[in-house]
Amino acid sequence: MTEITLTPAIELAQRVKRKEISAVELLELHLQRYRQHNPAINAVIFTQIDHAYEQAQAADKAVALGKKTGPLHGIPMTIKDSYDWVGSPSTWGMPEMTDNYPEINAVAVQRLLDAGAIIYGKSNVRFRLSDWQSYNEIYGVTNNPWDPTRTPGGSSGGAAAALATGMTSLEIGSDIGASIRNPAHFCGVYGHKPTMDIVPLHGHLLPGDTAYHDISVGGPLARSAGDLKLALDILAGPTGDLEKAWQFQLPAPRKTNLSEFKVGVLMESTVCAQDEQLTEQLLDTVVALEKAGVQTDDTADLGFDWYRYWEVYLLLFRATTSASYSDEEYKFHLQSAASRKPDDTRYRAYLDRGITIRHRDWWALHDEREQMRLRWQAFFEDYDLLLCPVAASAAFVHDHLGERPDRTIDINGQQELVVDQLFWAGLSGMVYLPSTVVPAGLTRSGLPCGLQLIAPYLEDNTAIQFAQLMEDAVGGFQPPPGYE
Repeated sequence: MTEITLTPAIELAQRVKRKEISAVELLELHLQRYRQHNPAINAVIFTQIDHAYEQAQAADKAVALGKKTGPLHGIPMTIKDSYDWVGSPSTWGMPEMTDNYPEINAVAVQRLLDAGAIIYGKSNVRFRLSDWQSYNEIYGVTNNPWDPTRTPGGSSGGAAAALATGMTSLEIGSDIGASIRNPAHFCGVYGHKPTMDIVPLHGHLLPGDTAYHDISVGGPLARSAGDLKLALDILAGPTGDLEKAWQFQLPAPRKTNLSEFKVGVLMESTVCAQDEQLTEQLLDTVVALEKAGVQTDDTADLGFDWYRYWEVYLLLFRATTSASYSDEEYKFHLQSAASRKPDDTRYRAYLDRGITIRHRDWWALHDEREQMRLRWQAFFEDYDLLLCPVAASAAFVHDHLGERPDRTIDINGQQELVVDQLFWAGLSGMVYLPSTVVPAGLTRSGLPCGLQLIAPYLEDNTAIQFAQLMEDAVGGFQPPPGYE
């Protein structure tokens, strides 16, 4: 009966409510998967199993008494390590944070619990959430279930791997540089990067931080588009002082049938090289969508200088991540930036400049971003979505040597800088747009790939609706071999 753990969460919740399966039984089945598969994958790195059983028993009692239940009632799940969950450390993969036990739950975590979810564990991340791999000195390396020699992505890599193997029914990650989208793509699951600020990040901050970080968002990962919708409805909405005056309701999807959608298609960029197998599979998916009636346009032009777009993103991205650097690290980058020539366009130069940028220069970039946002707004007057890759390759081989800016991956027989793939991360991230990652089949080498659906500002439901319709037209999640 282990296949039930691969069933969409929305269906499992209904089964619990109909008393077809108990919350305790459902938890036990997920824990069986955890005990069976986690030793090889290392996706789940901290558990509170006794507490989870207590919660499951209480959930079953509530059903027996006919009490009102939430939309995730009895659903076992894990959450990304960086979210505060009472009784567990929020380490962010940082050894110095192993004793960081929060006193209250993150807002997003509490909303999941209030909806009836039974959280039993936390999933692995990269040190400081800073890589498309998930490994750290505390918990070790998380492997991709499609090929253990490859990364599951990061920083929400443990989340995606746990989902793909049926150890969890639902997950919540965070994204500033594709940290939801990239793992979803690498592991063949769904992921949604919401519109900026609609999912509260209170309880997903380093100790001492109180303000949200630019570009950074929290959002769900799942095995179905319906589960993304369910989770986003639970997670999104104002908190704190904003609750006093704001009412929250995302717009309905623009369209309800695939044949009604008109989408732009951008499958390659001059900014970064792209694996031909990945491009081939994504284009095949676009053809399948065309046969299903979707109106596609691969000549759609937003009018951007894409290299400048990428440049602005890198600087804004590194400006916001500078908050997590120590005084010593900041001083190093300050000195390094001062030694750079103005025409140095290597990634490390952007890293130095972004981390140490002056506010006046940041504001000029922010104003340029606002102009870009207006251009996106004009684009979406003619198109419902933009379809594009998530990254320039499928899951790549583990590489933990040296520093990330210097690492390369094989793309079409050539070694390319892995950080070049940030172009696809920044496409929607920098300008606060929602984007959904949808499983789009396998490459010729048998690795999963995802299609990124970028939607207009606050029109998250349009992307998720399209993703739901895609499931019928081209297929959705498929478990890795050996995890069926």
